[in-house]
Amino acid sequence: MIRAFIAVTLEPQVIAKIADVIDQLKPEIPGVRWVLPGNFHVTLKFLGDIDEALVEPIGAVLKQQLGLFPRCTINAKGLGVFPGPKRPRVLWVGLTGNGLLSLAVKVEAALQPLGFAPEQRGFAPHLTIGRWRQTAEAPQVSLAQRLSLWQNYDFGASNIESVKFIQSVLKPEGANYFELNAVSLCGEPAAR
Repeated sequence: MIRAFIAVTLEPQVIAKIADVIDQLKPEIPGVRWVLPGNFHVTLKFLGDIDEALVEPIGAVLKQQLGLFPRCTINAKGLGVFPGPKRPRVLWVGLTGNGLLSLAVKVEAALQPLGFAPEQRGFAPHLTIGRWRQTAEAPQVSLAQRLSLWQNYDFGASNIESVKFIQSVLKPEGANYFELNAVSLCGEPAAR
């Protein structure tokens, strides 16, 4: 069994801007386990633990279903937390762009014939940059105030040219990711 997910990645200049903001936030927001910039990804579909025998069929169905999907552009903008500043668990960068939701829907549909149930929660486009080790229950007024300063910060745009099938190996110091397959999208990115 392997742990796996389907994702897209952002362009290096956007990753660098996000990493710079993380460096500024580290001393100000305690208790967060920060995601390393090399591990930044936008999950389209989390598969969980799958049988290794499914790696080839998943790669094949993604190539078949996504090979003609148009490239798209997404914008990374603002910071927020799930579920909210009073009990934060995940710190994220917001994402916008018309093609991203369509791409997630297409991935869901492509994987259903292989037995992967559709996600029950709606797709909330975001890039996780940190997780609290425990649910923070301290007064979070300062967190809400701090995040409000970054609410409209524009990290930049990324052209999404491929979808990646990734294995996640969990370690005490964090996850290691290994690309199992990638599918190139076709055409020029749609206008923003």
